[in-house]
Amino acid sequence: MLDPLAARRAPDDPPCDVYLTGTVFLDIVFTGLDSAPVRGTESWAKGMGSSPGGVANMATALARLGLRTWLAAAFGDDMYGDYCREALEQGEGIDLSLSHTVPGWHSPVTVSMAYEGERTMVSHGHEAPPPEEPAPDVPPLSRACVVSLRPGVRQEWVETAARRGSRIFADVGWDESGRWDPNDLTDLRHCEAFLPNAEEAMRYTRTDCPRAAAHKLADTVPLAVVTLGSEGAYAVDGGTGETAEVPAIAVEALDPTGAGDVFTAGFVTGTLAGWPLADRLAFAGLTAALSVQEFGGSLSAPGWAEVAAWWQHVRSFDDQDRRALRRYSFLDDLLPGVARPWPLRRAVPTIGFRRV
Repeated sequence: MLDPLAARRAPDDPPCDVYLTGTVFLDIVFTGLDSAPVRGTESWAKGMGSSPGGVANMATALARLGLRTWLAAAFGDDMYGDYCREALEQGEGIDLSLSHTVPGWHSPVTVSMAYEGERTMVSHGHEAPPPEEPAPDVPPLSRACVVSLRPGVRQEWVETAARRGSRIFADVGWDESGRWDPNDLTDLRHCEAFLPNAEEAMRYTRTDCPRAAAHKLADTVPLAVVTLGSEGAYAVDGGTGETAEVPAIAVEALDPTGAGDVFTAGFVTGTLAGWPLADRLAFAGLTAALSVQEFGGSLSAPGWAEVAAWWQHVRSFDDQDRRALRRYSFLDDLLPGVARPWPLRRAVPTIGFRRV
């Protein structure tokens, strides 16, 4: 696997590139539905897969891009928990030494139904018994941490990690309270970069333009990155005043599950590797675009083989704007040669099979 940080590694570096914590779900994904489920009817899916979800989407995306990823999470002692542990630890190479198993607690589950480029999800789970928060009081030394901010909830480990030298990258979920008060995001003051989507950014800044929202957020956090969906992404460096905007790659979106996590993972990778801001945005957008062409959350996260295969493909066919592709010329110096054909076939795991 390509190591994007190979040129920057030193003997005294921490063993962890990126640390994160949160809840792992078992995701069961039904694919190939002709339409949304209709009340009172039975729908048949053309395909089905299962994989670790929740915070595992982000952890998998980071690990597949070659970053040494440590995850602290609670796992149930049921079959689902065992499956998720094995898939993350053995399948993806994610360090789970800071995770723990909770006796008698069943794993949270999400069923996702993908159709017409959208998805409908149904989830079930209970809070893990104490300690509910799987994060250790003192997080490990790491180059970076990724945190999902929770309105009104302070996560003390974030301040500790920042004080110990970790670079903090944050996203945020939908504010169910409807407050959208930036003062609720107390941990943002410890962050180097904030990566909300356009709707979240505009609601927190009380603006009606995502680019204006990015500039306003840059007054609070050193780097504001706002994702614009099919329009790409826009970033503002509050320290230097530098801005960058990169359009999205034209792809056929099958399932957007986990695309935001993949975007963040791509941006973190480029930042730790020391790339220019525009290259980081472009790479993050590319990895997110590759992910939405596949079904599932962590299942769809691309690795370097997928990135290299895409780059080889688009230079041979006329299905992308040639001028736009020049934005990705930095990949020439980064990627190894690849002989695998495009599109790539992915493994779709399911719990039902056992190794012989």
